[in-house]
Amino acid sequence: MSQASYAAAMRDDGGSAVTRIPRLALVAYGLALVVIVSDQALKYWILDVFRLPERSPAPLAGPFWLTLVWNKGVSFGVLNIDADWTRWVLSAFSLGVAGALVVWAWKVERPILALAVGLIIGGAVGNAIDRLRLGAVTDFIDVQRLGFPWVFNLADSAITVGSVFLIWDLFLAPRKRVPG
Repeated sequence: MSQASYAAAMRDDGGSAVTRIPRLALVAYGLALVVIVSDQALKYWILDVFRLPERSPAPLAGPFWLTLVWNKGVSFGVLNIDADWTRWVLSAFSLGVAGALVVWAWKVERPILALAVGLIIGGAVGNAIDRLRLGAVTDFIDVQRLGFPWVFNLADSAITVGSVFLIWDLFLAPRKRVPG
């Protein structure tokens, strides 16, 4: 592991240890925060300003529609069980995954991996907030007219793009060869 992948402990004038967060971890955390805030702001606008529950489905532009779906399952409605316990189990799972990725972000050495981790953390937390606050995830982006059968949201998109980046980094990204 490179030296950049670990926090450097330094002493300030008072003699106490100060921990530096690695630069790529800061990238991941910053991106996660942007995703969470954007996701929740957009959901607020969809529900409380645009009032999609009263207007759904609503045409947006061409094949793009806004259609409100209360998703009690995971991404794309998988495991959509109408039981209150699923809300708590899925929230705990999402927050657990986000927590593990927060820890992993400290060891990230490549920018694409920092982006992947940040997107997945942000999406997982954004959807967990919905589950805890509303009892279900607010899905509203409808592109079924393009042949995509599910309604989704910004957090789902972040998780999907982050997962693609993660898979690409883990399996397809070129690696520097270590002589020896």
